[in-house]
Amino acid sequence: MYFRIRHQLTYAYERPVFLEPMTLRLMPRQDGSQRLLEHRLTLVEPATGLTRVLEPDGTDALVAWFQEKRDHLVIAVDMLVETLRSNPFDWIVTHPEAQHLPVTYPVAEARSLIGCHSERSDPEVTEWARAIADRVDGSATAFLSVMADEIHHGFHHIGRLEGEPTPAAETLASRTGACRDTAMLFVAACRSQGLAARFVSGYSMHHPPEVSEHELHAWAEAYLPGGGWRGFDPSLGLAVADGHVVLAAAPDHHLAAPVSGHYRGTGVGSSLSYRIRLKAADNLEALEGTAPPSLPD
Repeated sequence: MYFRIRHQLTYAYERPVFLEPMTLRLMPRQDGSQRLLEHRLTLVEPATGLTRVLEPDGTDALVAWFQEKRDHLVIAVDMLVETLRSNPFDWIVTHPEAQHLPVTYPVAEARSLIGCHSERSDPEVTEWARAIADRVDGSATAFLSVMADEIHHGFHHIGRLEGEPTPAAETLASRTGACRDTAMLFVAACRSQGLAARFVSGYSMHHPPEVSEHELHAWAEAYLPGGGWRGFDPSLGLAVADGHVVLAAAPDHHLAAPVSGHYRGTGVGSSLSYRIRLKAADNLEALEGTAPPSLPD
């Protein structure tokens, strides 16, 4: 699958402020499941400096810094991405102790994954996850798919443009949440069963029923030896194949945010607006020769 995406973010401040260095995670990941064919990032008001960095979890990011005060900042990204995984289950578990819950990993992998499975989960989340594990006779692979399906069909999915993800126990209690809320619940439930899991941000060609246009999307990845990191989208109830484009994945959702940064300005309010235009096609010819999707002014 091929994706042509344009993502524009506009930050507006009530009066000029000083921007601290910003981390921009707006360059799609390149790995065995997707590759970046074109990428152009533009700051409408140029930064003083811009450097490419590799973050602790492998995210390809840009760090920008500034000298002049400003009352707005516009970030525009045009990209062409090819997704490669048509079968989300093209894998085999190579470590017997990872086939059944609670999962244990080989020592070397466990050390590498420590930030993704060492968190203590709320008792309510652990109990809920254990009940699902019992229904699938402790199968780690079945657990992932069944839990994604249960969240999709058993929760009320909402659109929520702002704010931190709600705590996993709160999302479970209310059975209501935006995609980032259900992703965090999925991650917490996995970790309660010994499965390494992390938060993912990116784009999807599938429209969740609670939104009317393309938005930044969130889901989860779980790790099993032999399969590596595999995506599961609980808001859509599916294992991730070639219909999703990953920007960033991290054990802490803050490190998967598309943009991270602060500004200095006493008592100065700010606002963020964004537009995403996405076109997907089965072949590159359908996208070649076309300009990136246009955005309104």
